[in-house]
Amino acid sequence: MIGNEGIHALSETLKTNTTLTGLILGDNLIGNEGTLTLSEALKTNTTLTTLSLEHNSIEKEGALALSGALKTNSTLTTLDLWGNMIGDEGALALSKSLKINTTLTILILGDNSIGNEGTLALSEALKTNTTLTTLDFWMNTIGNEGALTLSEALKTNSTLTRLHLGENSIGKEGALALLEALKTNTALALWTCGGT
Repeated sequence: MIGNEGIHALSETLKTNTTLTGLILGDNLIGNEGTLTLSEALKTNTTLTTLSLEHNSIEKEGALALSGALKTNSTLTTLDLWGNMIGDEGALALSKSLKINTTLTILILGDNSIGNEGTLALSEALKTNTTLTTLDFWMNTIGNEGALTLSEALKTNSTLTRLHLGENSIGKEGALALLEALKTNTALALWTCGGT
């Protein structure tokens, strides 16, 4: 585990590195402090396209820092935050950057304690975002209300091709709303909803 000291050194390197395109940092106890440092580097890095921060105890503060970086970063295409704790407030922060960012295509937010409020914010961003193709919400706490807001976004979004909603709390009402949205959405090719 590289921890905070290692992530600080790595972040300094990222500010000037011109060759590294992928960084997989899962299970490294990076936390909010390390994420803040890494986010500062992302504001100036021009080569990194993939960043995986799975299982790093990142909370809303870390998500807020990443959101700030995504507003200016123009190379990152994949951000994997699986298994952190960003919650609704973290999702809200990321949704703001999705309204501005034009390069991110894959966003993985599975197992992050995101509920209806966070889903609403991300759904609003999906109405205007034209680059995101994959959104992973697997294993959160999204209910019918969140599914309804997602279904509204799917009626206008024409770029999302993969949406993962398995292991949530979506009931019949939410599932039917999503199915109704698929009647007009011609872009979505894969929708997973198992275990909800």
